[in-house]
Amino acid sequence: MTLLRLCFLITLLLGTAAWAQPIKPIEADRIAAVVNNEAITMNELRGRIASVERQLRGQGTPLPPRDILEKQLLERMIIDRLQLQLAKETSTRVDDGQLDGALRRIAENNRMSLPEFRAALEKDAIDWARFREEIRDEMTISRLREREVDNRITISEGEIDNYLANPERAAGTNEELNLAHILLRVPEQASPDQLLRIRARAEEALLQARRGDDFGKVAASYSDAPDALSGGALGLRPLGRLPSLYADAAEKLKPGEISDILRSPAGFHIIKLIERRGGAAAAQSVRQTHARHILIKVNELVPEAEAKHKLEVLKERLDHGADFAELAKLNSNDLSASKGGDLGWLYPGDTVPEFEKAMDALKVNEISQPVRSQFGWHLIQVLERRVGDATPERQRQLARQTLRERKSDEAYQDWLRQMRDAAYVEYRLDDK
Repeated sequence: MTLLRLCFLITLLLGTAAWAQPIKPIEADRIAAVVNNEAITMNELRGRIASVERQLRGQGTPLPPRDILEKQLLERMIIDRLQLQLAKETSTRVDDGQLDGALRRIAENNRMSLPEFRAALEKDAIDWARFREEIRDEMTISRLREREVDNRITISEGEIDNYLANPERAAGTNEELNLAHILLRVPEQASPDQLLRIRARAEEALLQARRGDDFGKVAASYSDAPDALSGGALGLRPLGRLPSLYADAAEKLKPGEISDILRSPAGFHIIKLIERRGGAAAAQSVRQTHARHILIKVNELVPEAEAKHKLEVLKERLDHGADFAELAKLNSNDLSASKGGDLGWLYPGDTVPEFEKAMDALKVNEISQPVRSQFGWHLIQVLERRVGDATPERQRQLARQTLRERKSDEAYQDWLRQMRDAAYVEYRLDDK
């Protein structure tokens, strides 16, 4: 046998052996559900499940059975997809600059720089690009809700009159309730059989919660509310700003107790009272802050870093004796610039949370470091503080705000239900 023929034979045998090796099958992606004209794939669903399992473990919440978690998450992804579809149709979007600003604030809340925050996520095997898009989607949905729901809530003068006619409400209370809840959504045109099935699921959830199962696990397994994966936690809220259904039921509960099944147009609800704070009637006096600011807006012409740097330079000048009002007139991108940045007397809730938090931390005459909000970068100075009675006009304004917040959650759930009922959804989770 010639050397050439031997080499050919060896090559042929090696190739045949390699060909004969079993090939590890790779599971092809498939469709979990069709939502109008878009598909949710199994890979997307698996990615969400992995993310949620990390979240629940981090919270110390026991994991629901995998099949239950899978079905619950798919339903929430359908609701999210419907909202994002509407956002796209109505040109509701969050650009990269706004997204980067939000990510920077998330990093700062975790006491990290943005690069440190990214490194921490990637260390935990969280894909940065996917995380960015998830945050963008959350911001988009929040803006859509504000435009489609919150901005359309109307409060009549008669409702305000009725609210203020109650002396206890008009004075306000110091009572705050920490609640968790479960919502099982009911379609608007639900058949009697559907109602019975959903009611039966609510009774299962109530049974599990009352026999001592972790409420967060039960919420993750059963609830259709957007906060289900946070254990249904609503956090501390003033009693007067809770939905009436929840406030009335919670007043009868002791901490640790769970309500009966509650019914609203949105569906069936279960609430748990975790904590009750305060309770004494508060005086009508309100803390007020007289403040001024310089705002540099972030836009296509002024990027994030440039806006912040500009304020850092202005802050240094102020620290060396420059006049705040003059710098505000020359540099601020706000209507208050003509008044030297003066915002007048501010009540709690008058400004966005980032601004208010920074302002409340300042001493009188102190000037903040640059503060980021949705409007851009601010320098804030507190000029005076006082505690005084709310004027009649202010009382009506506070009543309107309270009533609006009370209606907001109910209106949002009703809006989601109508959107879900009108959508075409085809489930393929059980397809083989």
